[in-house]
Amino acid sequence: MNEMSYPVIDVRKTGRRIRELREQNGMSVKNLQEIFGFTSPQAIYKWQWGQTLPDISNLLVLAKLWHVSVENILVLQD
Repeated sequence: MNEMSYPVIDVRKTGRRIRELREQNGMSVKNLQEIFGFTSPQAIYKWQWGQTLPDISNLLVLAKLWHVSVENILVLQD
């Protein structure tokens, strides 16, 4: 029987990717905070530091905002 290997998201590299895309699109953390309606920027910093991942609805917003696919935001472990 073949074992199936499942993709695993590299949270730290994904965080770096989020920061990179934010900067490439000329956005500040404050801009994203306002777009998402967050009362503080902590969630966005945690994404960028690789401490947490955005939930699926926030990933969809980021993808649309930056004109990329969700797969282009997430970085898989090697």
